Amino acid sequence: MNDVKKTFYILLIIFVSLLIGTTAYTFFKNVVFQYKVMNSLQSGGKMEAVLEYISSQYVDSVGSPEALEEVAIEQLLKKLDPHSVYIPAKDMKQVNEPLEGNFEGIGISFNMPSDTVIVINTVGGGPSQRVGVMPGDRIIKINQRIVAGKKVSQDSIMKMLRGKGGTKVNLELARIGTPKLIPITITRGMIPVKSLDVAYMIAPGVGYVKISRFAKTTHDEFVKAYSLLLKKGMRSIVLDLRDNPGGFLDQAFKLANEFLPEGTLIVYTKGRAYKREDYKADGDGKLQHIPVSVLINEGSASASEIVAGAIQDNDRGVIVGRRSFGKGLVQAPVDFKDGSGLRLTIARYYTPVGRCIQRPYDKGDDAYYLDLLNRYKTGEMSEADSVHFTDTTKYRTPKGKIVHGGGGIMPDLFVPIEKEGYNKLYEEIFKKNLVHTFALKFSDEHRNELNRVKRIEDLNAFFRSVPLLVSFKKYILEKGVKCPDKQWNASAPRFKAILFGLVGRSTRLDDEAFYYYINQDDINIQKAIKRH
Repeated sequence: MNDVKKTFYILLIIFVSLLIGTTAYTFFKNVVFQYKVMNSLQSGGKMEAVLEYISSQYVDSVGSPEALEEVAIEQLLKKLDPHSVYIPAKDMKQVNEPLEGNFEGIGISFNMPSDTVIVINTVGGGPSQRVGVMPGDRIIKINQRIVAGKKVSQDSIMKMLRGKGGTKVNLELARIGTPKLIPITITRGMIPVKSLDVAYMIAPGVGYVKISRFAKTTHDEFVKAYSLLLKKGMRSIVLDLRDNPGGFLDQAFKLANEFLPEGTLIVYTKGRAYKREDYKADGDGKLQHIPVSVLINEGSASASEIVAGAIQDNDRGVIVGRRSFGKGLVQAPVDFKDGSGLRLTIARYYTPVGRCIQRPYDKGDDAYYLDLLNRYKTGEMSEADSVHFTDTTKYRTPKGKIVHGGGGIMPDLFVPIEKEGYNKLYEEIFKKNLVHTFALKFSDEHRNELNRVKRIEDLNAFFRSVPLLVSFKKYILEKGVKCPDKQWNASAPRFKAILFGLVGRSTRLDDEAFYYYINQDDINIQKAIKRH
């Protein structure tokens, strides 16, 4: 028994020692960690300490400290203003691409009305056009992989077609009138992304330029466009910035500079840590004596508002449309080593007479972005008298015109939102996407004729030869849409303009044809032209 007892006590001592050791280790580990946390807190690193504490001690798994850090940064910025944002590395390229002015790929625009990729158009001089890809072609295979009839997502198609410049992608195309698939190898290249959609003579002596965003190349595109228009006899210009969300502010300065005499203030910026900085015209602008009208609406923001404000505050031209978005904050980019980035608001910008057009954001992001919906509800889109600015100060231009801040740029000529032709039939047809699907189908059926179109005159002749509206009405009836005569007759002119534009866009004329047709009955443009 003595040996048994001895063995028992030895085992008990070992067990207790292990227990004490484990407990001591755990205790010591926690003490050390608590010391590290307290030390971080004492040294001012509260954020780092909290993130480390959550990551190591929280009851459930919450991911890596880096993942927590991203969430914390994102939530912190949300407390500042609606335009200070954190951009994860995975999203950075997608965010920058539209403004950088180019991407690498094969240079096509396409649609997928069902489960097949149909080429809508090719970028002029791009990789696809150079090897003979044509509008209307169906992409059946990409690098030997069948993508037709396989329910492959549009994002997946994009990823397969895009790639580093110099790499190759093999396609097999189906073409109307050709019995066999056409094998084509395309070498990917740099594809320019336009920020200027179209420029053409919209009326005798009147040029029209549509800019969709302010990218790195916007000013260069604008100079090239107006130079051609001047050669065509342009004596005045309509600058369309409707639904332009902004972009690079330096491009807005350069564009406004084209219209203003030397020394004229374009805009100035000022922030808590940044002294006032003035941006003035250098006198090199080539359009200083050309009458100008600027079209804006509730979708015109930031850089668009800088241009509109500079023209309005200097009594340089006429602003036409509806009140702009109201973004007067300047963001500075900060890029991190992991590819992510920060866009932090560092200043406000002010129009030449001293107004900040930023609308209030103190009630949170939801209220901030719902403001546009409230404009519809309060009748602002129909009546200019319904507009209310938060800044009640009356600012005066050099010629004595009263302008306001605190909520966007109010146009000199208000144009209410168009209601003619908008009815239940119109709404149902667009909800079901029938206009776009019909335009694609119609273009496909007339591909040979459309591929021969070289000028607007050719397109007009084509439309005179085909019963497009009759075919469209038959199509929507086949899709089960009831078509009351009164509603159809009211909406038909609008359908006609949009369909002509969409079908025209599938020719080599591209956006020139699209805007040529949809602009013909645009009230905003008509009012602008009358002022010239």
